[in-house]
Amino acid sequence: MGSICKLNLYHTNDLHSNLDQWPKIIAYLKDQRHKHEANDEPWICFDIGDHVDRFHPVTEGTEGRGNVELMNEAGFLNATIGNNEGITFSMEELNRLYEDANFQVLLANLELPNGELPQWAKPYEVHTLPNGLKIGVIGVTAPFTTYYELLGWRVLDPFVVLRKWADYLRNDVDILILLSHLGLEADKQIATELGQFDIILGAHTHHVLLNGLHQGKTTIGQAGKFGFNVGKMEIDWDVNQKKILNVTAECMDVQSYERDERCEMKLLELNERADQMLQEKVTVLTQPLELDWFNPSPFSTLLSKATREWCNAEIGMINSGLLLDRLPEGPVSKADLHRICPHPINPCKLFLKGEYLKEMIQHALTNEMEQLQIKGLGFRGKVMGTMIFDGVDVQGQTLSDNEYHVQKIVINGEHLDPDRIYSIGTVDMFTFGRLLPSVAYAKEKAYYLPETLRDVLGWKLKSMNN
Repeated sequence: MGSICKLNLYHTNDLHSNLDQWPKIIAYLKDQRHKHEANDEPWICFDIGDHVDRFHPVTEGTEGRGNVELMNEAGFLNATIGNNEGITFSMEELNRLYEDANFQVLLANLELPNGELPQWAKPYEVHTLPNGLKIGVIGVTAPFTTYYELLGWRVLDPFVVLRKWADYLRNDVDILILLSHLGLEADKQIATELGQFDIILGAHTHHVLLNGLHQGKTTIGQAGKFGFNVGKMEIDWDVNQKKILNVTAECMDVQSYERDERCEMKLLELNERADQMLQEKVTVLTQPLELDWFNPSPFSTLLSKATREWCNAEIGMINSGLLLDRLPEGPVSKADLHRICPHPINPCKLFLKGEYLKEMIQHALTNEMEQLQIKGLGFRGKVMGTMIFDGVDVQGQTLSDNEYHVQKIVINGEHLDPDRIYSIGTVDMFTFGRLLPSVAYAKEKAYYLPETLRDVLGWKLKSMNN
């Protein structure tokens, strides 16, 4: 064999339930596995989280377990979780998610309130490959602290736990690998500050590192999103010197790859199973709920009112683009609600001073905001659409700049008081990023989990018939 052995490593991340791509990934991984086995070369494979995304009917209808059944085809050695696995399911659902997994989930920074790890997770594993190479693998996920605590979990500082486990494992393994759903900037910081990891396989920020990123003695890989690429690394290990000589990293485009037939059949079966699960009737509409993205309409008005009531707030505020289609007269199923409101977005209550509320309303009603096309923050629609308020009467006019200028705001029959704190029932995506900068002035925010916006909608529709 000589003094040099080659380890072939593959990794996927951030599929976000783009399941149509999965049979291509499986076909590619099977081809690579057969090639390496024929050449008597070791190979290992990992997933770095956000494989699930509740926008897809299979994920919604099977509570993510259909995704795990598909993952079983990949031959993963280990996987970690992303925020879509961790905070879009209840604790009970997450505890069931990996019951049938044939790979071990690694997650060092999530635990129960009593300090115990969930039974489906380990902080690390050590694998001895057939050629004697000893591999240590640790997994961590993004610490969305508020969300995890509301769901009953305790999330730990990933840097603290990584330092602990890296120190523990480093001298006992040949190669130390991190599965990191933290994002590229955090991965670079870990490579620099800890200096213990040979390989960091990253996710969360959807970077495509075509040739990896070499930082000090660490090589970082990340393969974008939606499964269009599979990450690949070739690691040359010097058996005599017991050190890595070279790491070559690539992102392999598998979009045009042949589809694996067995995986295709599995996907068809899962679609049928999920469709049956989602046929549960929610209510029956005696008249249609019409929708207009750029003007107030019965459907968006209903959703704004429902959000205000759910959050027990004075004001409701949602953007009409959160609804993707009208609902016709007749029975409404869970599948219908998922189709028209697929976002993994939760209701949220903000407490905002009147002067900032006025500023937020003005910004929300600009043409730029109405026409904004966004990706991320949980939004799975096409355009933001008109902001719809409940409990708010906005008066103004469109001036020569073609913008609507707010002149008077009345809240539940009273003029807006710039010094008073108002409660606003809305959606959590407005608390992330800078969609509505005034939200940053909210002194208090209350998130409602694990219910999504479609749960709020279903609750409201049921109550209308009771």
